Amino acid sequence: MMQLVIIGFGYSAAAIADEIRPRAGAIAVTVRSEAKASALRAAGWDAHVFGGGTIPTGLQDRLAGATHMLVSAPPDEAGDPLLAAGLSALAMPALARIAYLSTVGVYGDHQGSWVDEDTAPQPVSPRSVQRLAAEQGWLDFAFARRAEPGIFRLSGIYGPGRSAIENLRQGTARRLVKPGQVFNRIHVGDIAGAVTVALPGTGPLGILNLTDDEPCPPQDVVAHAAGLLGIAPPPEQPFETAELSPMARSFYGENKRVSNARIKAQLGYAFRFPTYREGIRACLDAAASPAGQAAWRPASAP
Repeated sequence: MMQLVIIGFGYSAAAIADEIRPRAGAIAVTVRSEAKASALRAAGWDAHVFGGGTIPTGLQDRLAGATHMLVSAPPDEAGDPLLAAGLSALAMPALARIAYLSTVGVYGDHQGSWVDEDTAPQPVSPRSVQRLAAEQGWLDFAFARRAEPGIFRLSGIYGPGRSAIENLRQGTARRLVKPGQVFNRIHVGDIAGAVTVALPGTGPLGILNLTDDEPCPPQDVVAHAAGLLGIAPPPEQPFETAELSPMARSFYGENKRVSNARIKAQLGYAFRFPTYREGIRACLDAAASPAGQAAWRPASAP
């Protein structure tokens, strides 16, 4: 069975691990603190502490026997943390497939036009420049090991506990209006679903956009969530006069529509939440369920 190592056990990686767990013989995961690792071990996970620097002996052992890898840890100025730590010096004779979670931010700004996997990247923000470099690092590593790489470029991630539903209830939701601005997004359940199809498979992967069907203005999502809650949406605010952090403002400096046609055709993947409407409804249902934020999968999912 699959021997999987997950580097960076965050929100998306945890959803993937939850779904792929029945198909794996073993899963080892990394987090950045011993407190988080201890909590995960208590919950039955084989957790290791790694945030860069020297690869711990226990993690080296898991990597040496890995058949599959999922990499979710972000790069920094020094590059991808695991590659920078000297992973290429470690023998991994059984490694067959690698999934790397990247971002559609590598495409940069296209003034609202459609982009796909054949569009040349032109990242604007430093974090997207770092992601593109990390993508290439993992492609080079995979090719050198004769493993199949999958670069999954994700749009804005949302899901139970991280959606317009929670923002409205907490009073932090805003409807910023910048004429012509659209964003794609992706529900965490579709990240888990698509990667669970791709990673244990045998076909080619390459670069795949993991994003929803309908790019739309961000204020529309907030208004839809407010309608589901039966409350008035917050008033619209002009983007130009809104008080925003530099990072939040930088997101609005990129405007594009991202196609997901390739992942549907290549993997045969059917999106569970093809637009924000299905996704936000699922977030509302999850918030009301006994399982709470863990209820990110629709009832029809395996």
